Amino acid sequence: MPNQTPRIGLPVVLWKIPIEAHAAWRDDLLMFDSLSIPFMYIGIAAFILLSFEAGHRIGRYALSHSRSTVDTAAGPMVGSILATLAFVLAFTFNMAASRFDLRKQNVLAETNVINTAYMRADLLDQPHKSEIQRLLREYVEVRLRGIESGNREKALSKSLELHQVLWNQATLVARKDPTVLSARLVQSVIDIISIHEKRLTAATRNRIPGSIWFTLYAISALAMLAMGSQTGLARERRLVQVIPLVLVFSALMTLVADLDRPAELGLIKVSQEAMIGLQESMNRARP
Repeated sequence: MPNQTPRIGLPVVLWKIPIEAHAAWRDDLLMFDSLSIPFMYIGIAAFILLSFEAGHRIGRYALSHSRSTVDTAAGPMVGSILATLAFVLAFTFNMAASRFDLRKQNVLAETNVINTAYMRADLLDQPHKSEIQRLLREYVEVRLRGIESGNREKALSKSLELHQVLWNQATLVARKDPTVLSARLVQSVIDIISIHEKRLTAATRNRIPGSIWFTLYAISALAMLAMGSQTGLARERRLVQVIPLVLVFSALMTLVADLDRPAELGLIKVSQEAMIGLQESMNRARP
């Protein structure tokens, strides 16, 4: 029989391209995540203000090279562009806020799952009871330390190690004593691993797409160009009205970026009170 070429290579090649593109996009996003929030706010405000100034100079240039009077129809058009900017900004803010709420719910869900596993382990015989409860206490400490220190990679690596050790302990108990309790303990460990993946996805992978950020910044620049050109045609910069508008839009855009960041990188952090309460409860019940 002639040798047949295996078909597994084609899907691997086809999957490799989007995975590499996604990894490159994540690297770019992490670069922006490294910027401090005050620096980002200043940068966004400067970008919007420069767009307005460019539009103002374009308007002055057009006025100086035109013999016609000021076009009064520009006002409604500028208003419609600003309304579009407000709509896109509200849409983006809603995306960031919903993801932030999801991260808060995941913290509570993980706390409940770990607490359930801890209570089920309390019904086991020694030495499995003490070992599994010790691993769960260490797991909670790793999760909290990763948020407090900001060293996410180290915390993730340690969490994966503890997943494997917990799984080995749970399967050992199930093989040694295949009861309903051991089966539920195995299910609790599976739930811990699953909610870990959910938290990781919500915090680092489920981000606002780059295309939406590009659209938001593009519409912001166009809106400020249009408003600046209108003031240029009117021979007045009107900075008293423009600067508060720039500061407000910059603050909202910075707020959206902060909500979209992972918990350990932003100023607005997901509360870990539920996990801290669980840790205190575990330490009180510690033999």
